[in-house]
Formats: sequence, structure tokens, C-alpha cells
Amino acid sequence: MDIIQNFKQLAKERQRKIVFPEGSEPRIQQAAIDLGQQQLVHPILLGNPERLSAKNQNLKEIELQDPENSSHHAAWSEQFYQMRKHKNMTHEQARELLKNPLYFGAFMVREGLADGAVAGSVNTTGDVLRAAIQVIGLAPRVSVVSSSFIMVMTSGEIFTFADCAVIPDPDADQLASIAVSSAETHHKLVQTEPHIAMLSFSTKGSAEHPKTQKVIEATELVRSRVPSVTIDGELQFDAAYLESVGRRKAPGSPVAGKANVFIFPDLDSGNIAYKITERLAGAEAIGPIIQGLAKPYNDLSRGCSVEDILHVACICAILA
Repeated sequence: MDIIQNFKQLAKERQRKIVFPEGSEPRIQQAAIDLGQQQLVHPILLGNPERLSAKNQNLKEIELQDPENSSHHAAWSEQFYQMRKHKNMTHEQARELLKNPLYFGAFMVREGLADGAVAGSVNTTGDVLRAAIQVIGLAPRVSVVSSSFIMVMTSGEIFTFADCAVIPDPDADQLASIAVSSAETHHKLVQTEPHIAMLSFSTKGSAEHPKTQKVIEATELVRSRVPSVTIDGELQFDAAYLESVGRRKAPGSPVAGKANVFIFPDLDSGNIAYKITERLAGAEAIGPIIQGLAKPYNDLSRGCSVEDILHVACICAILA
């Protein structure tokens, strides 16, 4: 089955509530209508209901919520103040931020009124992630928000690459968090057991350098945090991917020649690798998929199409 069709089928089975803070954006509105008609998710649009309905009569079947006139506003703004007062947030700042749909949508997810959120069609990634991190927070055993790409090869093989879009130069702890988050993303979306290769220019001590040591340390941190996960490093890509090379370079490795989750040591290598794989190998790159949050809040490209939004909403529903 085509992976996008698989995403749609999984989303349809789960019937999650997904909130869209950018409710006045026409692409978001059309995607919400399509999602509802296809029964993929239960969409919730944020904005003034009267204005939204007046501009688009097709929104009558869509749930609309008004952040500025919500009965939750007072309680959530006080809760937000208590959460952020150590960062010198004032009551007034908390009240004003809760009028921002990005933050209100994040609170809906935090409080269980929505299972996930999707934004970024008109807001920057930084603004989307800021609201998500401040309100929803990080998942257990994770110290940083990161991203991954699902890479669908022309051969039918499916891999997860990370991090390719968020953290420029992760330290060992951050690299471990990226690996933990990527394993969960792969398991939920691809529905196969993750075999994580912590990539480097060295395999099992073939070169000694602070950069290889970082990868080794990150690998050990993952093993200590999630003992059940299948992981190995440091591994060169050929040893991680090709069984014949893996047997020679890393005999006895549980991952060498079997990897399906590739963790790159920095953003340079991850971003370059996914684009080379996409452009030269003809792979389909699905992402970036935001990961590491306690509950999903997915980002969109500001150049996204209605179809892109629909796909990200399905992914968000599966990750929920």
C-alpha cells in the first residue's frame, strides 16, 4: 500500500481531534473540509466563528472555536502564568498570549480537548515550536524537540532520517534524544521495529575524534534510557545499510546491515543526506515531522498545499 494511503487509513481508524490554529487561512479551511468529508480526523478551526462562517459557507459542518471569547481563557491564562512565572512572565502577558491561536491551540492539546495541532501555513516554524514547547512541553526521556523525515525509496524500502531540520549541532544528550524520538516516530508511522544506526565517519573505533566520541556517548545514553531499543554506533553509513559491509566492519552488531532509522551527527550531514537521497535516488521525503513533544504539534511549510496539510494532519493523528 502507498504510504500516504496507509497514513490516511491509520488516521481514519483513530478518529483523532486535530486543532488548526490558523483557521482563517483558506488552505487550512479547505483541508479541514476535506479531512471531515473523508472522515480522516475531526478537525477544529480556531477563529471567530461568525466571521469564518460568513466567508466560507462550507465550514458549517466544521467545529469552530474562538480563542478570544473562550470560557477556558481565564483558567488557562492563570495556569500559563504559573507555568512560566519563573521565566518572568506576567499575568497580562499570559492573558495576551492565550488570545494567540497558536498558544490557545497548544492548550487545547495539553488539556485533552484536541489530540494534536497543526500550524505553520502562515506562522514561522519558530513561532509554532515556541508555543508548543512552552505549553505542551517535552516527552519523557527527551531533552529537545527535533525533526525527522520518512524516506520512501523507489525500491519500496522505508527509512527514517533525523535530525534534518531543527538542531544544528546537537551534543551527546541531544543526539540521544533525537534517536529516542525518531525510534518512536518510525514505529508509529512506518509500523516496523526501529533498528537505529548512530552514524559517523568511523565504525567501531576505526577513527578517534571528539565527533566520534559524541556519537558513542549518545548511543550509550539511549541504551541506558530505553534498554529495549535496538541501537548501535558509531557506524558508517555503508556498515549500517549493507549487510556484507556490516559483517566486515561491525561483526556481531544488532544493527549493522539492518538499519532503518539513521541518526546523523549534525544538521549539516542530516540535511545534505536527505536531499541527496531525494534528488539523486528519487526517494520521496515526507517531513519534516516534529518530534519530542509530550503531545503532537506539527509544523507546516508556509508554501504548503491543501494536500500537504491533509497529509500532515493524518501524520499528527497517528502520532497522537
